[in-house]
Amino acid sequence: MVALMKKGEHTMTVERLSSIEEVDLQDLCTATEDAIRDGNGFGWLEPPRRSVLEAYWKGVILMPERELFVAWLDGRIVGSVQLLRPSRHNQAQAHIARLTTFFIAPHARGLGLAREILRLAEEVAGEAGFQQLELDVRETQMAAIQLYERAGFIRWGERQAYAIVDGKPVRGYFYSKVIDRRKTKKTTK
Repeated sequence: MVALMKKGEHTMTVERLSSIEEVDLQDLCTATEDAIRDGNGFGWLEPPRRSVLEAYWKGVILMPERELFVAWLDGRIVGSVQLLRPSRHNQAQAHIARLTTFFIAPHARGLGLAREILRLAEEVAGEAGFQQLELDVRETQMAAIQLYERAGFIRWGERQAYAIVDGKPVRGYFYSKVIDRRKTKKTTK
């Protein structure tokens, strides 16, 4: 499942990734490091050793309850989001999927990739039968917050000390969205 876009001289795609080649793994790690340095590190404040990042992303590919979606800019991976399915024994919340590790590298922002990768993850979630998506975000990630709210996510809560950055507490916001199954279209594989 691939969405192809053109903007100026750039070729952009978003897709679900079920395996990863070494060169693409290195691009994903580089994009992750750039995002972490920019303050969008899905928990990391400083980039870990490259071997830790490589192991992390290889593990994501292997985990059946995670689906990895990536954004490509001119043939290189520049961002990701994961669709996290609830554990199989959680029948009461089997209708809810989570979005996590959502980022676009700083040099690739402003081109619409974040909007498209979010749309694709939501579409896949709807096709898989999920009725709701949830996510959380630091209050300092204003562009991400605007993206989520424009996409129809509703803030339902906040935590005062969601994260500690530079020794100071940072508030976090929690969002959810009911998936409108009428709007999720069937994709071809």
